[in-house]
Amino acid sequence: MPPIALPHDAKAGPTKPEVRAVVQSKLALAADDHVAEVGSCTGAITIESARRAGRVTALERKPERLETTERNLAANAETVRADVELRNAEAPAGLPDDADALFLGGSRNFEAVLDHAVETNVDRIVMNVSRLEVAGKATEAFRERGLLEEVVQFQVSHGYELAGATSFDADNPVYMLVGSATADEGDETAEDGEPIAADGGRVTASGTAIDTGGADR
Repeated sequence: MPPIALPHDAKAGPTKPEVRAVVQSKLALAADDHVAEVGSCTGAITIESARRAGRVTALERKPERLETTERNLAANAETVRADVELRNAEAPAGLPDDADALFLGGSRNFEAVLDHAVETNVDRIVMNVSRLEVAGKATEAFRERGLLEEVVQFQVSHGYELAGATSFDADNPVYMLVGSATADEGDETAEDGEPIAADGGRVTASGTAIDTGGADR
């Protein structure tokens, strides 16, 4: 696919291309998926998702940012395949009840949004965080709800010429929470119904593994 066009900007700026690529790999959208987005801003994730999924519902609480999303979406009309609905609404109140995947572009009301994801059995959940303290709170919130699958931290650097050589400017690090509100068919459970960790130990309701005295690892 060619890169998306973002001719219209918002104060917050678009999600960087490299970050968008990781987001999409974690969302793993199929052609018949319905993806919900919280905080569309410039529409960068909205457009990337609309190239892959069947339906997109994007929420943005600020009217001027929603307008930016709409204008950038129109600029990419030729490569968008999904039915896209833009909602000037807060989450979780404005979220659909039938989403297969959910992307949170910010931390506003994130605990209530995660509760909604649990209630509606969202299969794939991705949340981006830029601040370390919020990343810690988000990780605990995912764990407490039995959602957490992985936490990813990455940082992208771009090269520039310096004195005839190449140096690098680093972007701010991104913390990405990945999870699911649906149980995998292959998940093992013990006789008492508790899930079994990959190393044979037990897992608490919050997703924390319990050492059961297995072999050193």
